[in-house]
Amino acid sequence: MTDIVVPVLQKIQAQLGRVETDIANIKEDMHHIKVRMTSIEENFVSVNRRMDHFGLRLDRIERRLDLVEV
Repeated sequence: MTDIVVPVLQKIQAQLGRVETDIANIKEDMHHIKVRMTSIEENFVSVNRRMDHFGLRLDRIERRLDLVEV
């Protein structure tokens, strides 16, 4: 009976080892994805701020040139 059980348990143990390795790799990948997403979000906020600034400057230019009703 142990002749059958031991090899099966060894296979299960090997598979669990691979699963643990895969999960560790996935966690590492997720960490990198989170870091990149944070960077993308920060860049997006920066671009939005710049666009808002350009909008304000354009409004001032239009008012100075009397292109818009005040």
